[in-house]
This record gives sequence, structure tokens and C-alpha cells, in this order.
Amino acid sequence: MEQGSGFSFMKYGTAASLAMVLLAYWFRSPGESGLDNRLDTVLSSLLRAESKVGMNNARPRVAIGLGGCVDVIVDGVTLLNKIGLPPTGQPLHHDYIENADQLAQSFAYFFAPGAASERFVINDTLFSQLVEASRELPDNRWAIGGNAPVMAGRMATEGCDVLLGGSFSPDFADILSQHITVAGNVVEEPDIHLILEYPSGATWGQYTARRANRYIVHSDDHNPYLASLQDFEVKLQDFHPDLLVVGGLQMMDSFPFQRGEREALLSRLGSLLSSSPRTGVHFEMASFVDEGLMGDLLRLVLPHADSLGMNEQELPNLLSLLRGSNITVLSDPNPRVATVLDQMRALYRLVNQRYRDANEDSDMGAYATSAKGRPLTRLHVHTLAFQAMIVTRGSQWKNTMSAVAKASLTANRHVCGSPDIDPSKARLIMDESFSVSSKEGSQRIPLEETRPVSCWDEEDYEICVAPVLVCTEVYQTAGGGDNISAAGLVLQI
Repeated sequence: MEQGSGFSFMKYGTAASLAMVLLAYWFRSPGESGLDNRLDTVLSSLLRAESKVGMNNARPRVAIGLGGCVDVIVDGVTLLNKIGLPPTGQPLHHDYIENADQLAQSFAYFFAPGAASERFVINDTLFSQLVEASRELPDNRWAIGGNAPVMAGRMATEGCDVLLGGSFSPDFADILSQHITVAGNVVEEPDIHLILEYPSGATWGQYTARRANRYIVHSDDHNPYLASLQDFEVKLQDFHPDLLVVGGLQMMDSFPFQRGEREALLSRLGSLLSSSPRTGVHFEMASFVDEGLMGDLLRLVLPHADSLGMNEQELPNLLSLLRGSNITVLSDPNPRVATVLDQMRALYRLVNQRYRDANEDSDMGAYATSAKGRPLTRLHVHTLAFQAMIVTRGSQWKNTMSAVAKASLTANRHVCGSPDIDPSKARLIMDESFSVSSKEGSQRIPLEETRPVSCWDEEDYEICVAPVLVCTEVYQTAGGGDNISAAGLVLQI
């Protein structure tokens, strides 16, 4: 996990990236032409947009929960080969994994399209076998994992003081940034998440991955119960955060709770979120397949969030549920900008209509203590090719253009594993122009190299879209969404 001050990271990371652009220019062979020049210009322009605004003199205070784990990162295909699991002839979706056949079917289902996924392994013997095999792989890596710790690490690196609600072993707690204070129990045996990474073009039997991504499996004992919630709640009273972030609730997905347990936990979390009506709340979505859990989240957690973050799989999933349909397990992993923007508009309207309906008999303002929930004022969707944000005009969220640029650059920094962006290890896959909607006759906006972030006003909100410099030499995809969302939030607090 990154350590050190956010100021030094920004200062030297940005300077080094600009230096790389200049070096790439001087040492380019004569045969390399317009495409490379275009990429260099886009990078320089995004770096300028990111640096247009800085942090306040005081470090913003961010409280982030809940949970934590140890990530064991391995090559997915190598691990499956190691345990002797042959490619299946029948890709299938499973809500949870009971045996090796289901693991093969589920992995194949998400591997071919290159879609991120996370599943609970109910079979302890199988999970132990996977962990032991992972330990024996020569290129395995261990890291602090979980949505909350990863977002905390990024925000501390970018210049925030963080209160982190999570349970960690002493060894891992010691390597957290000095700007992170932990609220949670010490555990001797932390939960392990296995991150099965794969690059674009990877093959497993007859399957070829269309893009780099990861398949995650876990068998958690602590995180589904929100074990750090009580300590987090106590320390939060004196922390006085500028922003409260919640993630990691997918650990509850398909978990065998006793009747009423999950609802009680989420009710308590909802009460915590509603206890500070003037503190912004961001909820980070994840891969959910349990419709009962999603229903509880829609009822008990999401109404208390001002801001939502999600990827191209999670957006249509949530939208489908809000429209009264079933969960969408797999969506287009490379959607067009117009499609995503239409889905974002629909989600923004539906969530805010639910807020208005809940308060229709009241004249209360959005932040009155007796209001039922909050209106949604910020929506951030991160995809492989681009970043998109909707922000309500006049809301507490600021610097949207710079925030979208920072999110875009962070995508490359995380996936390539370096704060310095090397244009020779990146490419643009976003179209040279995009429609603002799928509706016939919609405006098209060109991707301008010198002003790559496009922003415009609609109704009561602003929309900003930025291209991503997609990393071509992948170091790690896991944690990408958490790093991207956290980086985008930093400039908007």
C-alpha cells in the first residue's frame, strides 16, 4: 500500500510523467507518427487538468469503512492449472461456489468477456486448496486488500487524514500509512481474498480474454458481519470527517446469515450514515448477485448516500433492480459512452425520484435532520476506456473537471503499478468522438487532444467525460475501481 504524503506524490509523480512525455518525443523513431503525438498531447493535457486545483492547506478528513483482508494476487490461469482444473465446456453463472466444477464454469463465464467478478466459496476445503496452491506459485504477491483499506491508502497518499474501519493482523496494520488511523479489532488470522488476474488475450482452453481483468474468490469469516462497525462508530464521533465512505458490503453477498442478521447489520449502518446529515456520504458499489441483499441495500443504505461510485457492470445491475427487473449478472465490458451516459441519467433520476417520493409530504430541505435519506448529487462511473461523472449544480462537490482527469490518470497509475505514466505503455481505446446519448440526433462531441475532458450542463447537473490512457503492460487490475473512485473524490471534498 502506498505511503508518504499526497503532496510529494502529486509533485514528483506529475513532474516525472511530463518528463516521460518529453523523452518519448525526443527518442521516437521517424516512423512513429500521429498516433504517438496524439497520446502525448492527451497525457500532457490530462496532467494539466489534474493539477489545476490543489488540496487545501489542511488535510481533508475522510472516514472509510468497512472491512479488510489480505489479497493474494496470482495469475488465474496458472492457478487453475496448478490445481489440475481443466477448462469447462459449459460457462455458467453461479451465485456462490460449492465445488471445483462450479469454479471452472464461473471463471469461464467471466473470463472470456473480461468482466470483473467476485464470488463467495462456501466449500472451505476447496478454498484452502486454492490458498495453498497460490502460496506455491513463484509470482504470487500479498497486499492489504478490501475496498475500504484500498480506498484509504489512495486517499492518504493523495493528502487526506483517514479513519479506517477494518480488522487487521498486527503485521499488516504496521504497514499502513501514518495518515491512517484504524478503528477495529486486531485479528490473528485475517480473511484471505484470492485475486485471479489475467491479461488481455490470455487463454484457458478454448477461451480467450477480451480484456485484462480479475476473478476474485473468498471465504470470509469477519467481513460479512461488519466486525469493525462498533469501533468505527465510536471513533467517528470525535473524528469529525469531511467525507464518509462506505464499501465492501459485497462480502455479505450469498453469505449464510441467520434470519434477520443481515438486515439488522445494515439497519445499524444506515443509522450511522444518517447520524451526520451535513457530512457527505459516498457508497462504492461492487459485484452483487444476491437480490435479497440488493433489496436491503436499496432500502437501508443507498438512501443515505449523496454519492455513488461503480463500474460498467455494476451500473446496469443497479439500474435494472431499480426498474423492478432482475439483477444483470453480465453486461457489455466495453460499453459506448452514449450507452453509459443514458444509464447514468436514468439512475440519477430514479434514485432522486425515490428520495422525493419518500419526502413528498414534507417541505424539508435535503439536509434537514428529519428528512428521509438524501438526494443523489454525485455519480461516478469508471470503465476501461473512459471516466464519467454527473454532479448536481450547486451541490457540495467541486472541481468536477479536474476530478475526472485525476480519476482517469489514476486508472493508468494503478494498473501499470507506477505513479509515473509512460505513454509508450498506454493506448486510447475511446472513440475519437462520442454521442452524448443513444437518442437519434444527439450531439456528438469530438475528443480534443488539448482539452480531453468534456463537460456540459443538462437539467440540474453537469456531466464530465474523460478518456483513459489504458495501460498496455498490466501490473494489477484488482483494486482499480477503489483507487479510481478514491482519487476522484479527493479533489471534490
